[in-house]
Amino acid sequence: MTLFTQRSVMKRVFSVFSLPKIVPARRLVCASIACGALLACTPSYDWRTIMNNDDGYEVTLPAKPRSDERKIEIAGRSMTMRMQTAEAGDAVFAVGTVVLPSADPQLQRATLDFLQQGLARNVNATPDARATQIDLAAGGRVLGSEIEVKGAGGDKRESRTIHARFVARGAHVYQLAIVSDKTPPREQADQFFMSFKLF
Repeated sequence: MTLFTQRSVMKRVFSVFSLPKIVPARRLVCASIACGALLACTPSYDWRTIMNNDDGYEVTLPAKPRSDERKIEIAGRSMTMRMQTAEAGDAVFAVGTVVLPSADPQLQRATLDFLQQGLARNVNATPDARATQIDLAAGGRVLGSEIEVKGAGGDKRESRTIHARFVARGAHVYQLAIVSDKTPPREQADQFFMSFKLF
């Protein structure tokens, strides 16, 4: 099981616009008191629904989220990216929102490309995006995209898996991502991605 400090978590999810690396996590081992044998750590998923009225979405996260934001530059423009992250086991679940100066479709596309390429660079991969549907809270869906990449990342070139979805709506572009040392159980990934709804 891997534990993340808040700083390393934010570096993992914000590295899309800093260094193209994922910070290696500290490793802890679960020991059996009865026989001294090593046991696998079972991640604790404490799901709760988060309503983000400022950025216009709701999502279910597996732990109490942390929030952060910073300035990024896309297509020569300075923008704000806000992030909510939660940890479960060795995985970081994150929702990022880039606030655009307008709902210009070309700027939306440039931002989506920027986010996809940036995440994939963390593991020296090339994103092969496929279409997916993103639910609206009021009913209906909008078109988004999805990538799954795996490769070596961080200073120690450790294996990393990134599963992410992206969607643009109005003057916001959203990035949902799970960054982990190994692929989390499908039901947990589905819980996260399927819970995301735009207002």
